[in-house]
Amino acid sequence: MHGRYRPIFSFEFFPPKTDDGARHLMTAVADLKSAWSPDFVSVTYGAGGSTRDRTIEVVGRIQKELNITTMAHLTCVGSTRAEIGETVDRLRASGIENILALRGDAPKEAGATFQTSTGGFAHASELVGYLKSRADVDIGAACYPETHVESKNAEDDLKWTRHKVEQGVQFLITQLFFDNECYWAFVDRARRAGIQVPIVPGIMPITNVAQVERFTQMCGASIPRELSERLQRVKDDPALVMATGIEHAIRQCRKLLEGGAPGLHFYTLNKSHATRCILAAVRRD
Repeated sequence: MHGRYRPIFSFEFFPPKTDDGARHLMTAVADLKSAWSPDFVSVTYGAGGSTRDRTIEVVGRIQKELNITTMAHLTCVGSTRAEIGETVDRLRASGIENILALRGDAPKEAGATFQTSTGGFAHASELVGYLKSRADVDIGAACYPETHVESKNAEDDLKWTRHKVEQGVQFLITQLFFDNECYWAFVDRARRAGIQVPIVPGIMPITNVAQVERFTQMCGASIPRELSERLQRVKDDPALVMATGIEHAIRQCRKLLEGGAPGLHFYTLNKSHATRCILAAVRRD
């Protein structure tokens, strides 16, 4: 089914805030590893880099204790160039060789406007260039099939995406989306703009209606009308919401792989059940 290549499967987690949360996270990652042997996992930063130390700790533990290739997210928020350099040194000392370079979002209490730290970076492309010149790491970055919420338009958004790649990005992972046509249209525009790196679809299984509505409003993604109507009909039944979300993601993932997507990156929200169900169906194919 997948032709000349084997698709890459990866999972994203966020760093826990407590020791108990850390134990649950390690269990969830181990659970997914034993069942599906992911090619890599990634661990995010909290808003404003608030979980930086936890991220560094968790990625090191996952890579060392579970022997899974682990990618650390790194953002520009609240950090000087020197502080980012120190973080990179700590990650490399933990054996981390993969970084997802992001501008990042401002802390909620700081308002909606991103503020460049004194001596820091204003854009992910600047962070990418710095990483490329400073550390021997593989660098990924984000892209936005439905356009970044702060971009003037789709053309402006694509210009910045191309600039990131020119600075040294080796692969792109998309923001979540629920309509595959958004992904394919973006890939087509990116290729015509000269972007040739792999563009990996980011998949978020829907498990909670209010939560996914909040996420899509924040990131500018859309929910197809038919899917939205189905979710509204079952929104008060958690089991049916979960089943509806999983069913949609299975169909979405199958068609992405059939169409030649290089792999799938799952936004797990630190839960393994939905992702396991989707992979069980997709990999059985």
